[in-house]
Amino acid sequence: MKPLLLLLFFSFISFFFSGAVAGRRTSTLSTRYYQRSCPNVESIVTSVVTNKQITNPTTAAGALRLFFHDCFVGGCDASVLITSNSFNTAERDAEINLSLPGDAFDAIVRAKTQLELTCPNTVSCSDILALATRDLVSMLGGPFYSVPLGRKDSLSSRVLSVEGNLPRPNMTISQILSIFSSKGFSTQEVVALSGAHTVGFSHCKEYASRIYSFNGGAHDHYDPSLNPRYAQALQKACANYLHDPTIATFNDVMTPGKFDNMYFQNLARGLGLLASDQALVSDSRTSPFVQLYAANQTAFFHDFASAMQKLSVFGVKSLRDGEVRRRCDQFNTIST
Repeated sequence: MKPLLLLLFFSFISFFFSGAVAGRRTSTLSTRYYQRSCPNVESIVTSVVTNKQITNPTTAAGALRLFFHDCFVGGCDASVLITSNSFNTAERDAEINLSLPGDAFDAIVRAKTQLELTCPNTVSCSDILALATRDLVSMLGGPFYSVPLGRKDSLSSRVLSVEGNLPRPNMTISQILSIFSSKGFSTQEVVALSGAHTVGFSHCKEYASRIYSFNGGAHDHYDPSLNPRYAQALQKACANYLHDPTIATFNDVMTPGKFDNMYFQNLARGLGLLASDQALVSDSRTSPFVQLYAANQTAFFHDFASAMQKLSVFGVKSLRDGEVRRRCDQFNTIST
């Protein structure tokens, strides 16, 4: 083959496999990804989730938690949205995911339905979840940040993938930092992302060991790091939690429906709900950032937005190892 023809041949091969051929952009995320194929994607998602939040005010906090639980298990690929079947138990049915709010799932389904009517087989469920989370955080008063698009949805979702990838309420700071570090997140980013607990709620079982029989004491003995009046109020609220596991209380008792830095201010007052929350203020590795964010909401918003952008591109899939699902709760083809 002549040199010129050889050069053209390898140029074509490089062009093809780089994903530059139309419809094959598999690895590059961009805020303009849907500019031609679905130019109104962001306004459609915003409209749908805004209406959902107005109707069900817990949607925003639920979506934020759903997004985190999706991304930290195998990447931001909508694997947590898959419904289990007789052949496979999906991530959604892991014990730690059973309390993920139905309103959050419903918001994504509604946005996907609207987008399928407007731009069929185009927008991935993982992109919808990333956009919806950003919009809902902003609706509650939190920071607005850009979301690069082009994620593809996972081809698998397995319950066994969940354990060990998500922090639990009673983990030590060292254990939590280890989980985040394994995914490339710094201590400061851990604290910033923990600020998401400024909204939402937690079920009593997640902190019962702090308010009842703490360290093997009497039934009414609570964690001394808790504000006494707060601890007693929690004991009263959760009195029947063993018989009614749905009982829950707000993560931020002061401004539960507003995304702000009150979560960090609460920690210094003994008003942290979960053991892992309160531990942030007592550990020398994390306490400086808690103090910073408690005093400076602008710094918190900046660092939270930056950490969310970083999280949103963690472990994303391309067309080589993903797809654009037609329905967010099931794969396009039989898979696990």
